[in-house]
Order: sequence, then C-alpha cells, then structure tokens
Amino acid sequence: MEFTREIYWNVGHGMSTLLPMYLLVIAAVAIVVKAFTARIKVYRQGGTVERTDSWPDRFLFMLQNVMLQKKVTGVTMPGLLHGLFFWGFFLLVIGTALIVVQADFTDLLFGIKFLKGTFYILFSLVLDLAGLVALVMLCGLFVRRYFFPSDGLITSLDDAVMHGLMVTILITGFVIEGCRMAVTEMGTPLANWSPVGYLVAWLMADLGEDILREIHRLSWWFHLLLVMGFIVSIPFGKFRHIFTTSANYFFADRGPKGRLVSLDLEDEDAESFGAATIGDLTWKDIFDTDACTLCKRCQDRCPAYATDKPLSPMKVVDQLGRIAFDSPEAKLIDTIGKDALWSCTTCRACQEICPAAIEHVPKIVEMRRNMVLMEGEFPGDEVMAAMEQTEVNGNPLGMGYATRGDWAEELGVQSMAENQDVDILYFVGCYASFDKRNIAVAKSFIQLCKAAGVTVGILGKEEKCCGEPIRKMGNEYLYQSLAAENVELINSYTPKKIITTCPHCFNTLNKDYRELGLTIEVLHYTTYLEGLLKNGSLKVTIDEFSCTYHDSCYLGRHNDIYEVPRSLIRTAGGKVTEMDKNRAEAFCCSAGGGRILAEEKLGERMNVKRVEMAVETETEVLLSNCPFCLTMFEDGIKSAGVEGAMKPKDIAEILSERLQ
Repeated sequence: MEFTREIYWNVGHGMSTLLPMYLLVIAAVAIVVKAFTARIKVYRQGGTVERTDSWPDRFLFMLQNVMLQKKVTGVTMPGLLHGLFFWGFFLLVIGTALIVVQADFTDLLFGIKFLKGTFYILFSLVLDLAGLVALVMLCGLFVRRYFFPSDGLITSLDDAVMHGLMVTILITGFVIEGCRMAVTEMGTPLANWSPVGYLVAWLMADLGEDILREIHRLSWWFHLLLVMGFIVSIPFGKFRHIFTTSANYFFADRGPKGRLVSLDLEDEDAESFGAATIGDLTWKDIFDTDACTLCKRCQDRCPAYATDKPLSPMKVVDQLGRIAFDSPEAKLIDTIGKDALWSCTTCRACQEICPAAIEHVPKIVEMRRNMVLMEGEFPGDEVMAAMEQTEVNGNPLGMGYATRGDWAEELGVQSMAENQDVDILYFVGCYASFDKRNIAVAKSFIQLCKAAGVTVGILGKEEKCCGEPIRKMGNEYLYQSLAAENVELINSYTPKKIITTCPHCFNTLNKDYRELGLTIEVLHYTTYLEGLLKNGSLKVTIDEFSCTYHDSCYLGRHNDIYEVPRSLIRTAGGKVTEMDKNRAEAFCCSAGGGRILAEEKLGERMNVKRVEMAVETETEVLLSNCPFCLTMFEDGIKSAGVEGAMKPKDIAEILSERLQ
C-alpha cells in the first residue's frame, strides 16, 4: 500500500467546506492588517531614524534570530522552553501549509500529490512529535508562570488567554488526528508513524465509528475557529510579538555598539532638545515597546534594579508603550520618574540580554538630555558642580588644567606639543591624570611601554575630559564642546595610534569621535599590550597569584573585549576564579552613565555588592581594567569592611610588577 491519507477526510472537499473556511481566513487576515495599520500610525508619532540600510545583512540577522532563537534560548530555562515550543509550533505551521498547498492547489488544479510514500510517513512522524514537544513545552511555561513565578514577572489576562488558546489548538489537533486514525488507520503500518495520534486513537477506539466521525467533524470546525481566533488576536495581545519582535531584529541598531545619536544643537527650528514627549523619541523607540514581551530579562540583569533603585528597564519600555498608545500627550519624565532615569549606569546589561533587540539605554539618555538641556536638572548638586568644573578646567575633579600632565614629568614623558615623534599618543583621561590611585596605573602603563621600547606622548595640559560621563548624564552641549576641542587638537598632531587606559575614553574616541572627524586608530591598553607580548617586544616574568577579574561594562558589553584581559592575567601568572556574574553577565561597579559624578543615595550600593561577589571567590586580588571601576572598588572594599581580604588592582599594575 502507498502511504498517504485523504486530506479532508470526513468534512468533505467541496464548496461547503472550502468557501466558509477561506472566507474566515480572509476575514481574519483583513482584521490583522487593519489592526497593524492602526499601530503603524502610532509608531509614526516618533521621529525618523534609518533602519533599512544594508537590508540583506539585516534580513539575514533577522532570519538567524527568528529561526534559531539564538537570543531566546541561550540564557534561561524558560528561554529554552520557549525555543522548543517555537520550533515545534513552527513545524506544525509548515506542515499545515503543505497540506493546504497539496489539497487546494497542486492536487486540485494539477493532480499532483507530494504527501505520499516515504515523505509522508516522515512528515507524519515529524508533525506528531512537533505537536507533542509544543504541547509539553507550553505546559512547562504555564507551570513556571503560574506555580513558580520569578520575582517581578508581570502576569495578565492576556497571558492566560495565550496559554489557553494555544493548548486548546494543540489538543484539538490531536483529537482530530486520533478520530481519523481510529476509523482509518488502526491496525495498519501507517499508524506507527503517528505515535501521539495512535495513542489518542487507541483511547477513543471503543466509541464506534459514528461517534468518532461526529467528534472529528465538530473538532475540525472548532479547531479551525480557534486558529482563526489566534490569527485575529495577534495584533491585540502578546501574540503580536510574533511579528514585532521578528521585525525588530531587522530594525536592530547595526552599530557601532553603544554609539549615541548626536543632537544638532545649532538647529534653529528645534523647540527643545532630548525627549519630553513620545513624539521626541524615534519611531523605532515606539516600535520597541510593541516588540517587548515583558519577559523581564532586562530587569533581572539591571544592577540598579538589583540594588533596590527605582529603575526597571522593562517597566520603562512598558510605560513608554502605554504613553504612545493611550496618552501621547503625557510627559515622559513625570510618568517614568526622575530617580528611575538617573539610576541608569548605561551598562548595556539590559540590551545585551534582551531577546527582542530592544534599545533601552538611548531612550533613557534622551530623557536625561531633556532634563539637563531644557530644565537644568541634575541628580544632585555634586553633579552640577562636576559639570561646572569640567567647563572651567576640562575635568570634573576640580583640578587645575595646567597640572594635568605633572604625573608624567618624573618618567620623562613629553607632551605632543614638545615632541610629536612618538609611537603612540596616550590619551590619559581625567582620573589617571589627577587621582592618586589611578596615577599609579598610568605610571605602570608607561613603564610597560618603556620596557617594550615604545615611545609615548601625552597631550598634557591641552587634554580635556573625553566628555563621556558628561554626555551620558545628558549634557550634550558640554560633551560636543569638549569633543570638538579634543578632536581638533589630536588631528593637529596626527599621532600614529591612540591608546587609552580608560574604557570610557576608548569607547568615546573610537566610536563617538569618529563623526567629528577622528580617523586615527584607537586601542584600549589591554589590546595594545597583548600585541606587544605576542610580538616579543614586551616580556614579563610569571609570578603565580590568585585573583578574580571584573569585566568593566565599557570594555566588555560595549566592546566585546573579554578574553584579552584574561590572557594578560594568565601571562603574569594569575589564576582567575570567576565571579558568579562575569563576561556579558558582569555586574556593574556603579560608575557608568555619568554615575561616577553622582552620589549613590538610593538602595544598596552597587560597588559594595560587586565587592561582596569578589570576596566570595576567596582570592587575593580583584583585578579591573578601568579607572572608574578601580575607584569604586577601593571605596567598596572599605565600605564592605573587607580591607584585609582583598586588594583591588589594575591589570597594568600586575604586569609592571613582573617586568623582566
């Protein structure tokens, strides 16, 4: 016998079946199109932003993330359950599509049947197992959400409807299959290729053919109505993420990662700067709110939320969506809350973990810009004072600009104004120029360069703050002023290469300064030193020690540099015991987003929490690669009362101690 089956068994393949079925399909699709058209009008409240360039690459990125579920499955158990459910349900959709194509097109019009023979039995097996996987995973997600919910998970009626509808669709599908098999396939070899359907058929076999046919017919139409209900519900609930999240992969920012959009401060037509109302954001910002599934991964990773600050990235996105669709005239900052906005450290933990490619940080910075540029508001007087000091002296520490290069005099390092014939320009940054603890790091870096035969120049008193903390705090005007002066100065000296010991300076010079005309190669010192070690210019002795390593947000998540620092530590003899949260999951020290300028007054202190994580490793040294992190850890160790248990150091210091 040839393995196949009658597609429209028991319901008929005439107009009495096809006409109402396709009318329902057309009506459902029409409702979906109309509903999404209305939502598109809401997206268009936002300003323009280009997100369709390089569309083949965008499409490939979307395809990879939708089909492979890469951003969904790789982190949490619920994510894996969702991925398995998706793959199971996707196979069912493909299988249903193949049935329709054969029954209503190829066979009906051309007499061509492809669902037969070996292909059909494999088709039956795959769809049966796919349905089982989808049903089991859906039940697992249901148990997790309603019986073992994690803290902060928002559950609504919409979630119950989604679960109920999907479960009922899958169960009725198996009932339909079981009734058909009980009448037509029991006792045949074909039944073995549909194990779940066979089980249902075996359970129902004693009902008799007449009852089975009636159950089949009623279930078939009920199943069809459920599917149409599913289609119609897509734009009106969380089901819409099937389209919006998929599209959000296509519209995702293609980098450079973390670069902010510059404001045109000379635009005479601009009535305000930053985001005060929903129309001040971009259409992509509003679209993000529709792509969000409230999975709370961003909230779980947020260091501000974890230390009892009033910030939840998930709630910010949700609130923006409610404003966009329900009250577009509402004031964003009043709705979200100033304390919530100031609590962000721009660490990108939320964006890195988000399975929907939502961009949280730019939205927060835009609202900060409005508070600073239009209202003159800061999170505290200390921040305002730091801004004023930066305007006057070029640094937020209040030190005289003329002394910026004093630390280097005893090392014989000249400024570029004195000698431009050097191998590298070391952009020192504010903390390594003025803060005693971080000056030691700068000196260590110079010693390493000298040992490798590298000549170093600095800008000295001509250097100004790169502007990164200022910008992330919302003062775009001061940032652009500082950046323009730095770029003009650097370009006038035309150095061969720029090295920074500060990841914030590195990120700013290497990304943000590019649009201002800086074209010179910029490297973080860890990458530069690794090159010197590999080519043999720099040699260090191995002196074993135990340590843990903190991935700074701006070297790690902002620039994906994780292994290079660890390689340097191993070269020096370090045995790294990782903290529970490391690499892309690393916990912020609290200094990012301009928070280095502000006092931490709300909730727990992030630096203390991070130090406690380090102490749990029972190692000697807490290593970092960032002056902000080092400053926070020096303070955090004291505040945590663990001075004797651990010492914070920079990687440059460890290497310089082991110079041959």
